[in-house]
Amino acid sequence: MADAQMIQLARDINARCRLHGSFVLRSGQIADEYFDKYLFEADPLLLRRVAEQMTGLVPPDAQVLGGLELGGVPIAAMLSQLTGLPALFVRKQAKEYGTRKLAEGDDPAGEHVVLIEDVITTGGAVIAAASALRHLGATVTTVICAIDRSAPGQSLLPAGGITVRAVLTKADLDATQEPASGTHIHDDSREQIT
Repeated sequence: MADAQMIQLARDINARCRLHGSFVLRSGQIADEYFDKYLFEADPLLLRRVAEQMTGLVPPDAQVLGGLELGGVPIAAMLSQLTGLPALFVRKQAKEYGTRKLAEGDDPAGEHVVLIEDVITTGGAVIAAASALRHLGATVTTVICAIDRSAPGQSLLPAGGITVRAVLTKADLDATQEPASGTHIHDDSREQIT
């Protein structure tokens, strides 16, 4: 991440998403710092900057952008605007009423779908979405994410035949704002990332 524009993006995401205070985690523990990824997704200017960085990561054979529920949806919508590619919104499970679809938008059968996610840690949600879309007849080989938090050997994606293309990594974010000694940083799913 030597590019000045990328360093500034990482700083701005840190400034927007690293919260300080007292946070009760799912485990019941108390943390004094918390990473709320939804804050960059809800900020139209920051969301656009992330999506602009993603445009260069979209494979040339991509036909559809598949935003994963919930965090990948606003990113996929913005990226769709920037690239002109149609978007598909992929639920964690098919809804039980109306059309009962897992993927909202056009039928993905026969399409090369590039998944869009906000933050990846192990890739479990991406594997589930890719499997479901493949079952519907789509080809899925790539996921583009805003932030890749996976530790070496932690990602399930290579074994699932999925290549990760990330705008930023956890290391990029940490390099632009080192946490104070003893500080625990958590993301919005209440998982420790330090």
